[in-house]
Amino acid sequence: MKYGYIGLGNLGKHLAASLRRAGLTVVVNDLHREAAQSLLDAGCIWVHSPRALAEQVDCVITCLPSPAASNAVLTGPDGVLQGLRKGGTWIEMSTTDEREIKRVAAIAAERGISTLECPVTGGVHLAAAGKITVLVGGEQPVFEQHREALQAMGGQIFYMGELGKASVIKVITNMLAFIHLVAAGEALMLAKRGGLDLAQVFHAIKASSGTSFVHETESQLVLNGSYNINFTMDLACKDLGFAYEYGRKFGVPLELAGLTEQIFRRGRSQYGGEAQSTQIVKLLEDALGTDLRAPGFPDELK
Repeated sequence: MKYGYIGLGNLGKHLAASLRRAGLTVVVNDLHREAAQSLLDAGCIWVHSPRALAEQVDCVITCLPSPAASNAVLTGPDGVLQGLRKGGTWIEMSTTDEREIKRVAAIAAERGISTLECPVTGGVHLAAAGKITVLVGGEQPVFEQHREALQAMGGQIFYMGELGKASVIKVITNMLAFIHLVAAGEALMLAKRGGLDLAQVFHAIKASSGTSFVHETESQLVLNGSYNINFTMDLACKDLGFAYEYGRKFGVPLELAGLTEQIFRRGRSQYGGEAQSTQIVKLLEDALGTDLRAPGFPDELK
């Protein structure tokens, strides 16, 4: 089975590379050809448009920054649905919302094309290692058809049910991560202003009931000062917006998520939409004139 991959950003380039390492034929496309160079060196095939890519493969995977971008790539005049033949599959690995994935999937279904949603979670460093968690929504037989490719890209794979369910859980996991990040920043600042050694504080929290995946990963980048998580403020605000919409839809008051969304909007206003999402902790550092730095922490997660 031949796979096409569209969207070779921080996540997509690693996921496509995992497919290629597994020995699969991988055709790639991106707005910027230079983003594909390492993949081409590894034996992937470049094509000039989403439609041309779709014409050469059995399954097209997209990993793009927004629902609007996915919609343009799928339904545009030179888009995937113009080239993918009946019986093919579209796998959406972008973070989107339940309503949007169902809407575009319905258009694909009219052309005889199946859809899976497979957003990922865990961070770019796990994507690079082929160990990122994959959340799957869609028809079970379609999932089974592409299980081997999904296992090539990820570590743990969770089948969440019908189309739309994976989008909901992905937004929930991101909502939790952003809340934890703000909380971790406040904890580190409390320790700093209390005169504690931040390196020891990191390890003490990691070994305590107060730890979290975010503390164990992103707190290291704060302590290093690089903040380099390869995830932007724009993306964080998008995902928190999705979470708040779900809160209204399902009748759940999201007080912490709502406050966190406002903090991230302030961070985006302060540092720009392309700033690292981990820089949200810098808001507190700047407000108090106190840097949260400690020796021995990496500038990038491996």
